Amino acid sequence: MNLRTGQRWTTLSSKPNSYQSMGDILTGRRKPSILVVDDHPQNVMVMTELLLTRGYRITSAQDATSAEAEIRRDPPDLILLDVIMPGKTGYELCRQLKDDPLTRLIPIVMITGLSAREDRLQGIEAGADDFLSKPINPEELFARASSLLKLKEFTDELETAESVICTLGLSVESRDPYTEGHCDRLASNAAEMGRHLSLDQDSIVALRRGGYLHDLGKIAVPDEILKKGSNLTPAEWEIMKKHPVTGEKICRPLKSLRLVLPIIRSHHEHSDGSGYPDGLRDGEIPLLPRILQVVDVYDALRTARPYKPALSHEQASVTMRDESRSGLWDQELVREFFRMLDKRSQVA
Repeated sequence: MNLRTGQRWTTLSSKPNSYQSMGDILTGRRKPSILVVDDHPQNVMVMTELLLTRGYRITSAQDATSAEAEIRRDPPDLILLDVIMPGKTGYELCRQLKDDPLTRLIPIVMITGLSAREDRLQGIEAGADDFLSKPINPEELFARASSLLKLKEFTDELETAESVICTLGLSVESRDPYTEGHCDRLASNAAEMGRHLSLDQDSIVALRRGGYLHDLGKIAVPDEILKKGSNLTPAEWEIMKKHPVTGEKICRPLKSLRLVLPIIRSHHEHSDGSGYPDGLRDGEIPLLPRILQVVDVYDALRTARPYKPALSHEQASVTMRDESRSGLWDQELVREFFRMLDKRSQVA
């Protein structure tokens, strides 16, 4: 960012703890935003004045509670977080933010007057990205902020690329009017199934993304084959069976989708080895694809298509249990899926 020259004005936004330059307001440019969390107003003022000279947008909070509210209102690009505060400590807030998939990619700089090695280790264990010691050295502050904001910008670009790919997944669905809402239902039910099975948060996120991306490779399948649905010729079937590999190739460059790749590639595998593209058998198919395929089959059975009517919940349950016993699906996951649906109906 270019230094401001000459002018040192600040303009308060609708919130008293938010600082913007008049130039930002007049031009509508979005500058990187930094949240300063410190219970000492003097510290906040010093860091705010320093960072404004570099053109950043600054908001502030005096404790963890107000910081959480500010983050929900407008997630910042960087957080400067004091360690010692009334109520929840900076370590506790940092750990909380890094455990939440919605905020864990926001870089956090812990600011402390503590210099003991144990204090730094505690910050590292909480997930802090960097540290600043009091009293604040301006050049060190600028260097830390600039470096981490560049990293955040790169991360945001990756997330944008991921969003584009998810949109492509929805575009495949839109080619068939009979599958409207299919991806949304799969994403929701697969994530719920992950929570039902007490999976870790990364796996739950992968299942949700898999709901949108599992059939992405069908973007390369011609409409006349995709919309035919059934009675494909052997040649047409060979084309259709390529879509898991195609989808995997499209998503492979994004490291953030690494847990989704097995879902995309293996969600058409069967426990008896009759699936595709690899003919995997029970014990060879990863857990996440097995979960998604159970959710996928249920949604397909409950949806009417030109070549078949929709089954009732009870009919779908009988069909899937029979098919799991014959070796198509994971029997235990089928049982757990219907336990989850029964629990949902009881709550409703």
